[in-house]
Amino acid sequence: MEQKSAVLEHAQPPRRPGPIVTAIVAVAAIAIVGVRLIGKLEHQPRLLDDPAVRNLIMLICGFLAIASLWTWFCFRSGFSVAARRAAMIAPLAFVPLGFVWTLAIGPTHVIQFSGSMMPRIASRERPLQAIEATNSLVDLATTTPDDFPQFLGPQRNCWLPDHGLIPDWSANPPRQLWKRPIGAGWSGFAAVNGYAITMEQRGAEEAIVCYSIDTGEPVWGHTITARHEQAMGGIGPRSTPTIHNGRVYALGATGILQCLDGKNGKPLWSSDLRKRYATTAREDEEMVMWGRAASPLIVDSLVVVPGGGKARKNLVAFDMETGKVVWEAENQKDDGSLDQIGYTSPSLATLVGRRQIVIVNESTASGHDPETGTCLWSFPWPGHSNGDACNSQAAVVDDRHLLLSKGYSAGAELIEISENGADGEFVAKSVWKVPRVLQTKFSNVVIHNGHAYGLSEEILECVDLKSGKRKWKSGRYGHGQILGVGDLLLVLAEEGELNLVELNPTKFVSHGSIQALEGKTWNNLCLDGKRLLIRNAQEAACFELP
Repeated sequence: MEQKSAVLEHAQPPRRPGPIVTAIVAVAAIAIVGVRLIGKLEHQPRLLDDPAVRNLIMLICGFLAIASLWTWFCFRSGFSVAARRAAMIAPLAFVPLGFVWTLAIGPTHVIQFSGSMMPRIASRERPLQAIEATNSLVDLATTTPDDFPQFLGPQRNCWLPDHGLIPDWSANPPRQLWKRPIGAGWSGFAAVNGYAITMEQRGAEEAIVCYSIDTGEPVWGHTITARHEQAMGGIGPRSTPTIHNGRVYALGATGILQCLDGKNGKPLWSSDLRKRYATTAREDEEMVMWGRAASPLIVDSLVVVPGGGKARKNLVAFDMETGKVVWEAENQKDDGSLDQIGYTSPSLATLVGRRQIVIVNESTASGHDPETGTCLWSFPWPGHSNGDACNSQAAVVDDRHLLLSKGYSAGAELIEISENGADGEFVAKSVWKVPRVLQTKFSNVVIHNGHAYGLSEEILECVDLKSGKRKWKSGRYGHGQILGVGDLLLVLAEEGELNLVELNPTKFVSHGSIQALEGKTWNNLCLDGKRLLIRNAQEAACFELP
């Protein structure tokens, strides 16, 4: 009887999933479809307006659905013992499958993530030939009206005066002058007198390289042993060099500030911020997880960069000739503690008749006296260096107002700087705050004729600066970069597509696009006259704009 009973038990038909498993799978499927549909809307609910959040929700829901079905099949389905055992050991097959997948995509490729947490196959960091210096000396001391000597342009505001660009790219597309492999990193180009400087990772070495804009060939290069690598953020230096009076100033991802002779790339002085503030590599990466990203700012005879580290000096000023520290600055939060640095660069502005250095820190924005570093004002701008990081510059609107913007559902806030007549102190207060606009995750805004333009979580957006109201939102470019030129806007999409759009407050107008680069592109643009220099972590190119 026992044997017969066992046979009958095995002969029973498989059971259907129970109500709990069915509910989990159904809810997960509805959530995935719903989030996908919401992502296609122009106006998403605030909690879901970050593409990375939507993608993470879909990933979690998909995992829960598969895990629930797997648990039911293995322990409650009633299928044969052999089938259930096979299902139980199936996950172990992912190990050899992963190995096979690695072979399939090849040793020269790797899985990376976009700015919205979407996996993609990308080229692995590849070895490059050693930089061969030429015998000719480079003249970076001579300047021209076409120069783009620092991050975001001559005024560090992401906008240039009219260069006489022809807007019709259908009849007059940009002409490629050259394209070449380049070392990894998210540094942009700075250009002076026909030469362009950038930073790149070459194996274990961090390099500052000078290229001829005419040919794309390297003229000189200087390397040090330093490497920053983060799984989500990628490999290599993040900041753009600054060219001034024939010298090159560059801050590496691990915090080494260097001054080079622009003629030949020879080092003149350097300062290691980690050593200065007794911070180990591990501690520094915990505090500044994505690597030092600030581009050096020249103010009078000083070169200024964020300090950070254990001492939490939000700015440090060095004598540009000798490298000696002239002053250090701190910025207090509302609770009295010192704020850590963020991933923005210092900029120079005149607000309420007072020249000051403006910087966005980890969780505040602040203004400082250029001569002493004294903090003139501070404004809360929440963020964390290992999560909802502050990456966007504080944009000067006029002599009293600054625009702050960031991703992670923070949006934009217009603040007003005023002087307290009683004691002469400066006060920063909010004029308006709109979390739904200008969510500039990795990029910056262009201020033009009373409006702000920026990539708001992958979509180009125009916002009225008086009210904070959106005028229009259109064009999906991922987490790319922008540069205003007169009444036009160059948009370099995350996938390397170069676009031309009008700075038009009434409607979105596109004038064409070309596929300029291949691969994930987070690097800022550089325009030398009509020659556009662009790059990403694997290749660089120069285009002549019509």
